[in-house]
Amino acid sequence: MASGSRLARACETVGLSARTLQRWQKQGGGEDARLGPRREPANKLKPSEREQILKVVNNGENKELSPKQIVPRLADQGRYMASESTVYRILREEGQQKHREPSRPAQRHKPQPYVARGPAEVWSWDITYLRSSVRGLFFYLYLFVDIWSRKIVGWEVHEQESMEAASLLMHRSCAQLGVDPEGLILHSDNGGPMKGSTMLATLQRLGIVASFSRPRVSDDNPYSEALFRTLKYRPEYPRRPFESIEEARDWVRGFVRWYNTEHLHSAINFVTPDDRHYGRETEILAKRKRVYEKARRRHPRRWTGKIRNWDPAGEVWLNPGGRSQATEQKKAA
Repeated sequence: MASGSRLARACETVGLSARTLQRWQKQGGGEDARLGPRREPANKLKPSEREQILKVVNNGENKELSPKQIVPRLADQGRYMASESTVYRILREEGQQKHREPSRPAQRHKPQPYVARGPAEVWSWDITYLRSSVRGLFFYLYLFVDIWSRKIVGWEVHEQESMEAASLLMHRSCAQLGVDPEGLILHSDNGGPMKGSTMLATLQRLGIVASFSRPRVSDDNPYSEALFRTLKYRPEYPRRPFESIEEARDWVRGFVRWYNTEHLHSAINFVTPDDRHYGRETEILAKRKRVYEKARRRHPRRWTGKIRNWDPAGEVWLNPGGRSQATEQKKAA
């Protein structure tokens, strides 16, 4: 600490709690009050016994087993070397208390984080089921959303999941919005249409960067999942199945119109996705701010602090975390 280290970090390094050190400083001037063992335990393993245990657990078929399996097997052979807890302790001290190949479980690394600071930088897409009147058969809704503005930039309803349909929809969405796809980030889960050869070839040809969630981790694609929840929890969402694909398309068309042009989205400070996508949010939020400031001047006793924050929402992160985000934040600063 005299060299500049923080108290908590210094205590952690020497194996103490900060409260223990504070108590020593108050009672005895700060001297180390730990007495420690006066002599080695009589039952401590000898170095040769320790080496023998390590040799046994790393030999042959034992190297793929846990101490809970090894100790009973040795007992069946008429051997006792140490308890399970002792074997575990020795393995920890030797840095061997880890999964050893091929028993190591597959690691699912978090996807690469991306940041959107404007429209048409990062898109997310997914497919959801819409019930049909035929039991066991569904219609499939394809939805593309811009994560910065939350605008639905492309949608279609088909009778099957298809990488060809997804590829055509992606190409058509870019053309209709006049978006240059070069460098656009497109995130999805690991479904067949998302990782199909036709879809990947289209993305490569357009210069789009493909991003994928971890298998069976829905939180890696939160914007599409949240959009589907909004869609299926609308009061007007049909309680009965759709009778035809035309009926399903008509309903989704109305939802997209409402969502993009009328829905005040909470994540973007209650402006519509279209207002944010096309740059109208600054004027709208500035007007709201003037209304609140005028109300506070008119009735100052009703306000105990600042008015509500009506500043535009800032950048939007997809799967934030890790060094990549820290690098982006330094660049932004």
